[in-house]
Amino acid sequence: MAKLTLGPVLFNWAPEKWRDFYFQVADEAPVDTVYVGEVVCSKRTPFFEPVIPDVVERLERAGKEVVFSTLALVMTEREMEGVRGLADPESGLLVEANDVSAAALLKDRPHIVGPYVNVYNEGTLAYLADHGAVRVCLPPELPRESIAELAKTGRPDLEVIVFGRLPLAISARCYHARARGLSKDNCQYACGDDADGMALDTLAGEPFVAVNGTQTLSFSCCNLSAELAELQALGVGWFRLSPQDADMARVAHVFRDLLAGKEDAGGADERLAGLVPGMPFANGFYHGIEGLAFAGLEEETTE
Repeated sequence: MAKLTLGPVLFNWAPEKWRDFYFQVADEAPVDTVYVGEVVCSKRTPFFEPVIPDVVERLERAGKEVVFSTLALVMTEREMEGVRGLADPESGLLVEANDVSAAALLKDRPHIVGPYVNVYNEGTLAYLADHGAVRVCLPPELPRESIAELAKTGRPDLEVIVFGRLPLAISARCYHARARGLSKDNCQYACGDDADGMALDTLAGEPFVAVNGTQTLSFSCCNLSAELAELQALGVGWFRLSPQDADMARVAHVFRDLLAGKEDAGGADERLAGLVPGMPFANGFYHGIEGLAFAGLEEETTE
């Protein structure tokens, strides 16, 4: 049976907003698994860390599987200590490794590999599975043909991001601070001003990507609602929704309805467009074209 997951919040939301978001997810969102934890910048963690126990308790009481996500870029000993704490076998936590240092610490224990680890071929997938990975969330830029080849291996389980702005890159530098004329060390948490990231235009004035602290995201919102059935046929069983500053419980209901056959892609697109106004959809990576494009299956077939 297909599983629906909610990825970690990538943005710098106030602790109260972060907590209430997950409380709503626990109470209203029909998802099977919820990822929590800081992936982008360790400086944000102390703000929401005190509410994590309440969030986890609420999610687990609602029957959700909780997974703790690690940083995508570990640069300091303090950050490495944080990763070691999550990966400690005594913690008993189910952890998503978002870089190879975390994957190494989780070796030979059941864990999940996140979309920030480059998994582009069968050999890498087999290596990760042999060392304890029970599920791999694939990088978002993989086209359908690559997903199909990886799915043929049969292990581990595969997860694909089907909704939300896509993580494209992460840097040691903070673009958000730089844009405000600040240094990274004195960033004043400028990324907290943009709940869905800061839009960045091309020289021609067209929105292109979104900046989220040290992370670069797509400006467009990934929407693979029309591709969901095909992904299932390929052998993918886990589908990730990446949180945006929107009613993600209603987004989850749309995808749950699709999986249950109670909604079609056209109806889903209409409902989703109303939930993220001003954010164009994209599915270009899946179809092997420019990532920001939004191509329908029928349109692609007739080209």
